Amino acid sequence: MIDERRLTTEEKALKVNLTPDIYGCFAEIGAGQEVAANFFKAGGSSGTIAYSHSAYDMKVSDSFYGSGTRYVCEDRLATMLEAEYNTLMERLPQKYEECRFFAFCNTVESLNYHKTNQGQGWVGMRFQLKQGQKPNDVILHIKMHDNSHKSQQEALGILGVNLVHAAYFHNDDLDEFLESLVHRLPRDRMEIDMLRVSGPDFEGLDNRILALNLVKRGITDATMFDLTGKVKQPAAELYKKNIFLARGRFRPVTKVHIDMIERGKEQFLKEEGVDPDKVRVVVELTLKDLTADGKILDKDFVDRAELLGTLGYTVMISNYLKHYKMVDYLSSISRGYQMGAIVGVYNLQTIFDEKFYDNLPGGLLEAFGRGFGRKVKIFVYPANNVESGELYDLNNVAIAPNLKGLLQYMKDNNKLDAFESYDPSLLHILSDDVLAKIRAGASSWEDDVPYEVVKAIKHYELFGYKKKESKEALVSK
Repeated sequence: MIDERRLTTEEKALKVNLTPDIYGCFAEIGAGQEVAANFFKAGGSSGTIAYSHSAYDMKVSDSFYGSGTRYVCEDRLATMLEAEYNTLMERLPQKYEECRFFAFCNTVESLNYHKTNQGQGWVGMRFQLKQGQKPNDVILHIKMHDNSHKSQQEALGILGVNLVHAAYFHNDDLDEFLESLVHRLPRDRMEIDMLRVSGPDFEGLDNRILALNLVKRGITDATMFDLTGKVKQPAAELYKKNIFLARGRFRPVTKVHIDMIERGKEQFLKEEGVDPDKVRVVVELTLKDLTADGKILDKDFVDRAELLGTLGYTVMISNYLKHYKMVDYLSSISRGYQMGAIVGVYNLQTIFDEKFYDNLPGGLLEAFGRGFGRKVKIFVYPANNVESGELYDLNNVAIAPNLKGLLQYMKDNNKLDAFESYDPSLLHILSDDVLAKIRAGASSWEDDVPYEVVKAIKHYELFGYKKKESKEALVSK
């Protein structure tokens, strides 16, 4: 048995070339013919590669794929895959009966001469696992972090070979597929922040699990998907948008969560520079918040994602445990557009705790500069004081005396504000209490959860909910 983990890029390409029924084409835009070159150099490519080309000139690209204003985007990649795969089938009908076809395409912006851009792009593959069968698609977005054009091209070549090899030889195991995909590509060289698989051979695969595993494995720090469960690339979806962020465990989603998001959004819309047509509400879960019973459970994650999607929210998962890192990441995408975020008053107390920033040279001030510095405003939702039961909000939040001046500064400079309106009757609701009631079989939890969520929890038996058997069923036993 060959240890696949030790195969070089050349050996992977050769293995593909020597598999007699794998046959396809390469179309690469923007970073050279690096992927195709690896297959040519490995030997035996005449039986694998029908053709390869690169449409560097925009007019040539338009003649192949139609005119467009953006050339490095998912839509362009989709058009390329469709055109190249169809070309194979139309021009080589006899081969189609004998081989498993594939079309590998990429459209990539590599590092420019002055090094003023971020190398990034879209990579995809349309391929058959069985002869004559409808093809599958793998679509991914990459960020390239090498500091030279040549190194980025080399990394792209490695990724392309990994993708073709993994698609044919590791398609039945998610862990092996991801391990093979990033083989010899450490995170400081390349990041994959969006990955989506579709087709007849992957009908049972939930792409949200793929997204989760990208973050769990450290392949990226954040990825997202829409209310239909379709995985999206964050920068493409949120670029130049007014982002409104809500972070939490949402285990499960409760009425207080909805109150926070909807009332907070109403207040955010009143802010100067916020365009209602450009507002995107993002509900974010960190890996720590995804932890259930000591480990990250895929089912638990999908349950929460399903409920948030039912309510119409876009879901993001990230490795950004600390608030300032998440805000810094999103503000770099929104590019100067006003951004808002919700925090509970107890979370604000944590944000103002200096010990959480010991890892930063500039400590708390550095974190605040990154987390509040780019048109960011935080809205603070109140709570009932856990000890006295009295209202606990931005006006009486407990922080160290030496930081009260900073708190006032944030308020005076429109960086921090209390909720203008909220439902006081919901402040007693805690997700952990609701979860405990669900697991204990109590019915009172239904009063604390939106109707749509109650229905979903009961129908799919989420979070440990068990349907009660009718008296007739019990008697029949």
